[in-house]
Amino acid sequence: MEKMNEKSLNTLEYFKIKQQAQQYLVTDLGKKELKHLSPYINKTEIEAALDETKDAADILRLQGGIPLPKIVDVKPFLKRLDIGATLSAKELAAVGKILRVTNEVRRFFRDLQDDEVDLTKLYETAFELETLPQVTKKLALSVENDGHVTDDASSLLKSLRRQIITTEQSIRDTLAEFTRGKSAKYLSEAVVTIRQDRYVIPVKAEYRNVFGGQVYDQSASGQTLFIEPKQVVSLNNRLSQQEAAQNEEIRRILRELSELIAPYTAEIEANAKLLGHLDLANAKAVYAKNIGATEPAITDEQFLYFRHAWHPLLDLKKAVKNDIMLGQDFKTMLITGPNTGGKTITLKTIGLIQLMGQSGFFIPAGEGSRIGIFDEIFADIGDEQSIEQNLSTFSSHMTNIVSFLDKITPHSLVLFDELGSGTDPQEGAALAIAILDDVAAKGSYVVATTHYPELKVYGYERPETVNASVEFDSMTLEPTYKLLIGVPGRSNALDISSRLGLPQTIIDSASQFVSKDSQDLNNMIGDLVQKRHDVEEEKIHTQQYLKESEQLHSDLEKAYAALNEQRDQLLEKAKQKSNDMVNETSKKADQIIADLRQMRLSGGSNIKENELIDAKGQINQLHQPENLKKNKVLKRAKQKHDLHPNDDVLVKTYGQKGVLLRKAGNHEWEVQIGILKMKINENDLEKISVPDENAKGNRTSVKRTASSGISTSLDLRGQRYEEALTNVDRYLDSAQLAGYSTVTLIHGKGTGSLRSGITQYLKNNRAVKNFEYASPNAGGNGATVVHLK
Repeated sequence: MEKMNEKSLNTLEYFKIKQQAQQYLVTDLGKKELKHLSPYINKTEIEAALDETKDAADILRLQGGIPLPKIVDVKPFLKRLDIGATLSAKELAAVGKILRVTNEVRRFFRDLQDDEVDLTKLYETAFELETLPQVTKKLALSVENDGHVTDDASSLLKSLRRQIITTEQSIRDTLAEFTRGKSAKYLSEAVVTIRQDRYVIPVKAEYRNVFGGQVYDQSASGQTLFIEPKQVVSLNNRLSQQEAAQNEEIRRILRELSELIAPYTAEIEANAKLLGHLDLANAKAVYAKNIGATEPAITDEQFLYFRHAWHPLLDLKKAVKNDIMLGQDFKTMLITGPNTGGKTITLKTIGLIQLMGQSGFFIPAGEGSRIGIFDEIFADIGDEQSIEQNLSTFSSHMTNIVSFLDKITPHSLVLFDELGSGTDPQEGAALAIAILDDVAAKGSYVVATTHYPELKVYGYERPETVNASVEFDSMTLEPTYKLLIGVPGRSNALDISSRLGLPQTIIDSASQFVSKDSQDLNNMIGDLVQKRHDVEEEKIHTQQYLKESEQLHSDLEKAYAALNEQRDQLLEKAKQKSNDMVNETSKKADQIIADLRQMRLSGGSNIKENELIDAKGQINQLHQPENLKKNKVLKRAKQKHDLHPNDDVLVKTYGQKGVLLRKAGNHEWEVQIGILKMKINENDLEKISVPDENAKGNRTSVKRTASSGISTSLDLRGQRYEEALTNVDRYLDSAQLAGYSTVTLIHGKGTGSLRSGITQYLKNNRAVKNFEYASPNAGGNGATVVHLK
């Protein structure tokens, strides 16, 4: 990848931006990638880098960042594996950590995808990570993060370590007898210690022969000897053999693990590099959050527009923010103003922000800012305010300018600080004008600071060139560091002299010699630039409103779809629950009906078969269909139930036509059937069309169905007196319409008041021919048999 010149990067302090971002990195490869990072010059690469930072910023906002632990660079270890070497336990642990983190990061991004988090680039990066499940599992089982080989690495290693523990305990128990018993008086200190990997006790020199054995060490004074008593020599020998066997088994395990991962060195190295890349994207996002940076847009035309921009190395709370434009109406900007007024820092701000944007960093500017794409940024800046550099001389300026004049292209950004300074003012101004003309002829973009008044005139006369200045407060006699585009710097001599006490008569006299034409032109140019700025701001606000509106519209569509889906799910659940309840009830009803049928067959009850069938049918009607949304038959049925007064209807129970009079309740209508007025449930009504009597063609006739659905008996037991008489009245009307000649009213015996009331009612009902109590085996005086006319 082609890189920008290092001299300009150093001049603009690009390396300090990388230093600030480095503190947020946790992986060695992330730090390595940042070290070699330089601004991209290809639009596709710039967009990709900014998209990655945007993705990482979204993850930081939603999840607190990408979960990456500290990871070392394993590339040297992998190279050793490629030549057949065996890695140490710590090296294997580092490789195993790469594999475990690979699994965790892939799982993290898969969860983000399942949660429908919208990312532009990092999904692609994360899913390039290649997991090696078997290798990962074996390394995790065998080696801990600190490089300790676990007991589970092999059964032999586990056995050897148990033997070592047992032997060590035996040695300690044996030596403890010397430290606690009569022999303790021969010891310098009642402790057990280790010398040359052998367990020993500290014995006073004069008693060296008491314990026998071998001396392995002595104190500096020679008064204490560290002796291995003869009682533990064989145990120590056994321990040495066991430890040697353990070490040999560990070497075998490390060799086996090295051979296991050797075929996958390319995949592991690629994973480590991808994790470092994700680490860098995450660090860019954290850095952007901490300095308040925003994502810039990219323009192909090199139109810069930095809103409320500030230098990223300054304190955000104290930095003065400026709006900076370049490229659309002018390609050259000449900044004038007093020393220490902020000219140089403005120049460096422009260059550094552009470098940051082309490196994939968010920029220290307001939302809606735009960067261009430059193949090179050349900077000749002698920062007199920097203690890190000596004052630039004329020769050093010229040497630097000469070095890049032949490299400038139409896609370059050139920054001149105090162009032509350090020599005779007249010659310096002439050189500055000539250099600016040469750079402009090549089509480059230029920002230059100067003290020369001749360059103010140059800003008026040359096309695509504009004057600018840093503001100076004549009241406080201090700079404000505000950039004024379109307005050249003023000397402020008259204002300053007035503030310092120069007589007003002198001030007025001097004012007469100052031409007002230049000031009027300044005001006109400043007004035009302000209008351009206002248009840019309005455009940004409009785009922001449009973006917010589109987001709101998208959110509403998603919410509406989710609401509909939730409603459908609730309806289906409710129907399913209702059907489950009906099924349960139906099972119980089936059992009851079966019992009743059995009773009737056995002669124990006067229950008719059609009553059992009707009861079963009513229960089955409680079922809710699973999906009624697109059922056209049901839609037509619903239309038939859309009832209104004066509609012609069919009373399905009686098979009779009638006319609706009024709605008598939530689900009941008063219906005129012939000379009768009855209250009928709307589920028993069907709207029909009655043809005109004069119309030709077949006339519609309605016949009573074979089964009216009306029972030949009415059970009134348990009902109050008024309720029972109302039900009897309705029932007899229905029975008469159904064509029944005999019905039975079951009122029970009880106190006899209900029976007496029904008897009195039947005597006064003109539809009743006669009546008598039921036969003894059919209920006796607990039921009345009514014969209808």
